[in-house]
Amino acid sequence: MSIPEMISLEDARELVLSCVEPLEAEEVGVLDVIGRVAAQDLASDIDIAPFAHAAMDGFAMRAAQLEAASADAPVELDVIAEVPAGSWYDGPIEEGKCVRIMTGAPLPNDADAVVKYEIVDIVSGDGREGSRVSFAQPAHVGDNIRAAGEEARAGEVIVQAGEVVHSAGVGFLTGCGATRVKTYRRPKVAIIATGSELVDPTEVPTQGKIRNSNSYALAACAIDAGAVPTVLPIAADDFEGLKAEVLAATQDYDFVVTSGGAANGDYDFIKQVVDAAGELLMTTVNMRPGKAQTFGVVNDTPVFGLPGNPAAAYLGFEMIIRPALRKMQGYSHFERPHVQAKLASATKKKDPRRVFNRGTLTKDADGMYLVTPAKNQSSGLFGPIQRSNCFIVLPEGPNTYQEGDIMDCVLLDIPEEVVL
Repeated sequence: MSIPEMISLEDARELVLSCVEPLEAEEVGVLDVIGRVAAQDLASDIDIAPFAHAAMDGFAMRAAQLEAASADAPVELDVIAEVPAGSWYDGPIEEGKCVRIMTGAPLPNDADAVVKYEIVDIVSGDGREGSRVSFAQPAHVGDNIRAAGEEARAGEVIVQAGEVVHSAGVGFLTGCGATRVKTYRRPKVAIIATGSELVDPTEVPTQGKIRNSNSYALAACAIDAGAVPTVLPIAADDFEGLKAEVLAATQDYDFVVTSGGAANGDYDFIKQVVDAAGELLMTTVNMRPGKAQTFGVVNDTPVFGLPGNPAAAYLGFEMIIRPALRKMQGYSHFERPHVQAKLASATKKKDPRRVFNRGTLTKDADGMYLVTPAKNQSSGLFGPIQRSNCFIVLPEGPNTYQEGDIMDCVLLDIPEEVVL
């Protein structure tokens, strides 16, 4: 198969997405499904609410009893019973009578309205059973009542397959009796940093060595994407050794991510490894940082080789790998929200590729989005990304962008489902 010399970011994303599918479903407790995707329709086992009940503390009666009530001629009623939440009153409500009722308590059969406590005057007693109360305005049928089955009927689908379950959804599900939920399994991701210069972060690097920060940043990216990462041992710059590690990882993980060795240097081997062990599908993407992006399939497992430069690895993960991991979990939105923002300072672009500058998005005095590029755009630094909340997109082709120009910005701290 002929591998294109360089493909667009959009084509790269679609290529990787085409090689993954949602994983099998697993059943989890309702608290473990927050933020995850329902793998099947979920139905209520009862009507919600199961009975008509008071929406607030007050007095229940027939609305017709207060038809003539006004400030000049209030209607007085005797309180014949008190109904707290968890109890009920099933007797009659005769003319001239009403029932004290609390929020959530079942509506008496004879009542069709509830008047809230705050607008009722106490004529005698304390407002409870045996008191007499006064109403200075009419009531309407259905006032302050939550009807039976108002939110859902027994057997009705309350959460559809493919829907993301949020914290309010957990309350909805449990109220409807759904305490176990089928959701797509989280992908297990192997993270392998390559490079004979790397040492563990717990070590103080000696001459010529650097700490392996990429593995932990990429593992954090995987967690943020909903996946379950494992940081595997550092792989030396050796073809056979890297091949053995990749092949072993494809046996136990759903997705394999390496960093380093994705370019064309004498000690860059991930392309050769994927080509020899499986099917190599991509080697370069028209973007900066991160032109060298290797992707292929080994033992039916996606294998992605990211560059070693931190910003290049981070961008490749965010723009290409993250969407794939989300698809494996059943999500249907794969791209972070974009906004248009005014550029805070002039920026000159010489590279013909699409460039993603790190930047900070704020609002100016007029409430318009303003984006300030990070002072240092080196692809070898994590710090500017930590202090940024967006990527500023500089389209393909050399150009000079002036202060005030409107730029497209990819938000890094907003979920894909959010509509701005």
